[in-house]
Amino acid sequence: MERFEFLIEDKEAGLRIDRVLADRMKEQSRSYLQKLLKDQQISVNEKQVKANYKVQSGDCICVMLPDMEVPDIVPQEIPLDILYEDDYLLVVNKPKGMVVHPSAGHMDGTLVNAVLAHCRGNLSGINGVLRPGIVHRIDRDTTGALLICKDDSTHRDLAEQLKVHSIRRRYRAVVYGNFKDDEGTVEGPIGRHPTDRKKMAINPKNGKDAVTHYQVLERFGNATYIECRLETGRTHQIRVHMSSIGHPLLGDEIYGDRRNAYHLQGQALHAMVLGFVHPHTGEYMEFEAPLPEYFVKLLDKLRK
Repeated sequence: MERFEFLIEDKEAGLRIDRVLADRMKEQSRSYLQKLLKDQQISVNEKQVKANYKVQSGDCICVMLPDMEVPDIVPQEIPLDILYEDDYLLVVNKPKGMVVHPSAGHMDGTLVNAVLAHCRGNLSGINGVLRPGIVHRIDRDTTGALLICKDDSTHRDLAEQLKVHSIRRRYRAVVYGNFKDDEGTVEGPIGRHPTDRKKMAINPKNGKDAVTHYQVLERFGNATYIECRLETGRTHQIRVHMSSIGHPLLGDEIYGDRRNAYHLQGQALHAMVLGFVHPHTGEYMEFEAPLPEYFVKLLDKLRK
C-alpha cells in the first residue's frame, strides 16, 4: 500500500475531488480514483467523502493506493483475427461465443487469455486485473471489432474518447418485424432490470442516458436488416433499445423470442465499424470487421 498526501490550493477550491485527483495523479484514471473513494481508500481531513465532494482550500487529502495485483490469468495461444496492430494498441475481430474477459464460470478461453499470450503480457492495467487492455466490451455472442490497449497512456486517451462519444461505432443487426420509417433514434436510460438483476432495462430512475440511431438496410417482411450507430455504450444497449420499440434481435433469447425460430447462437449482432483518433499519432483510423459466416448465411436465408 502506497500513501499520497495533497494540500488543496485556492485555485482548486470548489472542484470535485475526483477531478482534482485526476489532475494531480495523471497516471491513474478518474474511474479508478472514484473506485478508491467508494472503497474508502481516500480521505479528506481524515474523514471519508464521496466522489462528488467539492474540495476547499487547505483540505488535506490522503490517498491509499493499493499494491498492484498480479493477474492470475493464464495466457493461452488462441488464434486471433487481428484487423490492426502497432506498438500501442490492436483491433481484433472477436468471434461469436468468446467471452471478452475472465469472470465467474469463464476463467479461460477468453479474449483476454488470448491477447495476454499474443502481447506477452504487455497490456494496460487501468481496468483491473481481470480486464487488462480492455477499453470497451461486447457481449459473448456479439461479433466484431474490439479495441485493446498495450499501455496505460494509450488506454487513458481512448477511454476519454469513449467518454465524450468521439469513438465511431457502427453495428449491423437483424431484428424482428418491419419498421415504419427508414431511420430513427431510440432514447432511454439503461440500468439494471428492477426485478431480474441479470438483465438490463430502460430504467428512468436508476439508468444512465443511452442513445441509439438506426437505419434500415434491407427489409424481409417479418425481419429487417439494420445498422445501429451508438452515441453511448451501455451494457446490452442495442438489444434493450430495439426490444423496447418492439423489434428485438433475432436469436436474442433474453430480450426477445425464446423460441429462437432461426436456431441462432445468441443475438444477430455484429460490431462492424470502429473508428478513433490514434493517441500517439493524432491520425483518425477506422476499421471494418467483415460480417461473420453465420450472419451472411442468415441474410441469404431471409432473402430466399
